[in-house]
Amino acid sequence: MSLLRNFATVGGATMTSRVLGFVRDILMAAALGTGPVADAFVVAFRFPNLFRRIFAEGAFNSAFIPLFSRRLEGEGREEARRFAQEAMAGLITVLAIVIGFAMIAMPVLMYGLAPGFSADPDKFDLTVELTRITFPYLLLVSLLALISGVLNGLGRFAAAAFAPVLLNVVLIAVLSYIVSSGLAATRDAGLWLSVGVVVGGVAQLAMVVIALRREGFALGFVRPRWNGRMKRLVTLGIPGVIAGGVTQINIVVGTIIASMQAGAASMLYYADRLYQLPLGVVGIAIGVVLLPELSRKLKAGDMGAAKAVEARALQFSMMLTLPAAVALAVIPHQLVSVLFERLAFDAESARGTALALQAFAVGLPAFVLVKVFSPGFFAREDTKTPMQVGIAAMAVNVAASLALFPFVGHVGIAIATSLAGWVNAIALYWLLNRRGLWTIDGPMTRLLVLIAVSAVLMGLCVWAAAQLLAPQLASGTPLVPRAAALAIVVGAGVVSFFGLAHLTGAARLGALRAMLFRRGV
Repeated sequence: MSLLRNFATVGGATMTSRVLGFVRDILMAAALGTGPVADAFVVAFRFPNLFRRIFAEGAFNSAFIPLFSRRLEGEGREEARRFAQEAMAGLITVLAIVIGFAMIAMPVLMYGLAPGFSADPDKFDLTVELTRITFPYLLLVSLLALISGVLNGLGRFAAAAFAPVLLNVVLIAVLSYIVSSGLAATRDAGLWLSVGVVVGGVAQLAMVVIALRREGFALGFVRPRWNGRMKRLVTLGIPGVIAGGVTQINIVVGTIIASMQAGAASMLYYADRLYQLPLGVVGIAIGVVLLPELSRKLKAGDMGAAKAVEARALQFSMMLTLPAAVALAVIPHQLVSVLFERLAFDAESARGTALALQAFAVGLPAFVLVKVFSPGFFAREDTKTPMQVGIAAMAVNVAASLALFPFVGHVGIAIATSLAGWVNAIALYWLLNRRGLWTIDGPMTRLLVLIAVSAVLMGLCVWAAAQLLAPQLASGTPLVPRAAALAIVVGAGVVSFFGLAHLTGAARLGALRAMLFRRGV
């Protein structure tokens, strides 16, 4: 029961953060639109996040948490605390050097990250200024990751899970002030929002520090030292740098190319946030509820049960992902317009964002399939294969982005991202199949076809509903009727998909309910 309660805590907190993040993005669209200030802030916020994902979420945290937990269990709380303090000292030292160098060399670094901005000196200078303001967020959020790892190792999940919510709360408050004060799309709006990022980082860190003190496990500052424990931490962290670096190179390349087109960085940001919503929901369902079973079955030597878990994960994920992908592809403009089009976010911004969203929607199933197929290797302690496939997909992404951008602008970057996702997913499955680890059999193939047919037919229903409600969805209509009309269209899609899935046999409602709530395989 405790494990289920922890899953519910983490899952609920993640969903809360995503919902608030979506509210934040709606307000951000109104406050900044897709103009030069929006582009400048998107790059300024992305730069520290780029390093955060390498230092905190990638290399450091994936190596730190297992080592901390091992010391806690085997050597006791005091030795675990000493290890955590040494790790924190090392992390602060490295990040202080990185941040200090970045703050001084920011104009030079910006020529590498967003070279297209140099054509507009005001935009370039604003981006440099905003990035210098937001960059200390890297230290705050990296310490947040470390302390969250300590709390999780102690069996305390609530504070670490809910801390990210505070950043969105702070940014929502700042954006509300910007909109109400008439500062939309101004330089001051970018400055306020950048300061809000740092304030949000302080609030997040304060929350977990207080929680750790309440556990009687406060971490003190010690002199950084290089010893066997830190060497082991760095050694284990190197694969995380490589794995995290693949994804981050894709982000950097996309940002560099997008900087060549005015408004491209922000339009891709808003489109990315929309398709990430269903991707995040499915990722939670797979990662927290279904896929951990795979490791347990493999360790127990029950290959049949392991394959059944993988099959169930595939069925469950596609039941959620395919209809979402079809809906995003069929009514992208209506979604973007109703959610974002107001104040600084004009009709042209909506059109460009909708085109990018449509391209991302094509890759959504692939992004989820990667999450389904990768654990088939990770559970067998094979991290090399997914890394190699990821590098190949990265090469495809870079090449396709460069090839398509001159012809279709920022939409080409979204198309390249989707293409790389499909290359990644297909290659992972091909290798699983070739090695005899897992095969999609005849019955599963038939089931996937029926799910796809149900999703396509649902798409027709969604399109028809959007056409019938076109006057209510039009950009000149007041927000409440537009939101109500969009809710009806989305509701029609949900009802029609599950009704069609039941009729075609893709998923009988009773069987779906049993799949969700059964125990074991």
